[in-house]
Amino acid sequence: MMVATHTFSVVWLLFLFATMRYSVQMFQQNSYRVERYNRWLRSSGEWHSRANMLSVIGAAALTMVPHWGMMLGLGAWMLIIAIAEFSIRYKIPIAYTMRVKRLMATRYIVTFAIVALVHIYAPQYTLMAMMLLCVGYWTILANLINKPMEAAITRWYYNDAKRILRSMPHLTIIGITGSFGKTSTKHFLHRVLSERYNVLMTPGNFNTTLGVVRTVREHLKPHHEVFIVEMGAKQRGDIKEICDLVCPHMGIVTSVGEMHLETFGSVENVARTKFELIDALPAGGFGIVNIDSEAAFEYIKANGIKVTTYAIDNCEADYRATDIAYSSQRTTFSVDSADYATHLLGRGNILNITAALAVAEKMGVSVEARRRGVKQLEQVEHRLSMRTSGGITILDDAYNSNPTGARMALEVLSGFETAGAKYVVTPGFVEMGAKQYDNNRTFGTDIAASKADGVIVVNEVNRAAITSGLEAGGYDMARVSTVASFKEAMAELQPRLKAGDVVLYENDLPDSFK
Repeated sequence: MMVATHTFSVVWLLFLFATMRYSVQMFQQNSYRVERYNRWLRSSGEWHSRANMLSVIGAAALTMVPHWGMMLGLGAWMLIIAIAEFSIRYKIPIAYTMRVKRLMATRYIVTFAIVALVHIYAPQYTLMAMMLLCVGYWTILANLINKPMEAAITRWYYNDAKRILRSMPHLTIIGITGSFGKTSTKHFLHRVLSERYNVLMTPGNFNTTLGVVRTVREHLKPHHEVFIVEMGAKQRGDIKEICDLVCPHMGIVTSVGEMHLETFGSVENVARTKFELIDALPAGGFGIVNIDSEAAFEYIKANGIKVTTYAIDNCEADYRATDIAYSSQRTTFSVDSADYATHLLGRGNILNITAALAVAEKMGVSVEARRRGVKQLEQVEHRLSMRTSGGITILDDAYNSNPTGARMALEVLSGFETAGAKYVVTPGFVEMGAKQYDNNRTFGTDIAASKADGVIVVNEVNRAAITSGLEAGGYDMARVSTVASFKEAMAELQPRLKAGDVVLYENDLPDSFK
């Protein structure tokens, strides 16, 4: 019995770490925001709550009724789950920052305290039931305990980043924000400006205040001449908070769309938040806005905002990409009477390049240098990037999460010259509030118009809306598959694929919505 008890204890600790790590990972992916984590917990975290409940029951059973048969069965089940959890490769793995390490340590203490209370007060079944029902909120409790300490640490880091920026008065700071297109624009601008300047950009998805603080403290050096700051937002004031830190001299608004409507409430609030960047520019600062984004164009006109504009379709733009032509080798286009060539696909990429070219011209980068930079642009992973394997072409637009970008990706798929079949794999759009169903239904209609040879709809969240749109668009529903996960989607798709086929991965869900 002693060996069984010790073995069960080891398995339980392993299981506890695996499930706790996932909870903290989701809290991190939801930007440490309690309200967003709560939404995930209610919509996608039920299995996680059940898993944690099992860990409490297991621990209580171990201490109260040490029966070797029960421990063997329960331990084997928990071991399988723990091994499965450790073997999963998440699209956005947990980043073991110091904050995460502190949160996990506190979460351990909270968990063991609750387990002890369950054991001590087990006869009081009402109390034990309440503890078990609250199990999914232990990470929130740990975060609440750590909150005063985290606030003090964050304040110190923020002030240190501010000090570093003040010590570099000649640094040109360019902010980029938008509902979509900001990451690609950041990469393109970095490449083109690097033809003349020593440039630093915020890496990856470091587009929050803390991400910018970390970039400044760890990467910004005295030799840098330009700092490109991607600015993300989930609610009003997020962009202003970053601007108060970095004090940008230039700003690009790539779009205003219907993303994160659950937190913004309306497109008008999205526009106000994105234009916090333009509001923060000093007198004589350079602001440029994409007016192919209808909401952005309307906001400019309604508020009388004076900015430089860019577009592909809108003829009123100061910088407009024209004469766009695709070939198997490259895409050619013109901006402001200068001709350019790139290996990148799609109107979305051309639009983002146009913003970069406008800023580069403003900063004195020559036409020849701009051409050289555009020619050397590389695909940004998961943003309508293309790769080929075994004769099969993958159009990877997995990080896209908006209707406009999806429409552009479908346009590329539709115009793709191939003798093979074309497939779309998608879970649709999320975090769109009341407009989510309608947008996903329209998306289904757009897929039908693209004449894809097969469609795989992943996850149940938007299944009804997308299939309804496909049906309304006259699509042959016999060519539509519905699956629960990307693993099932791949199992469905792989046997069909042959050389010459093209697969579009569109609107990939993050791990928090699997």
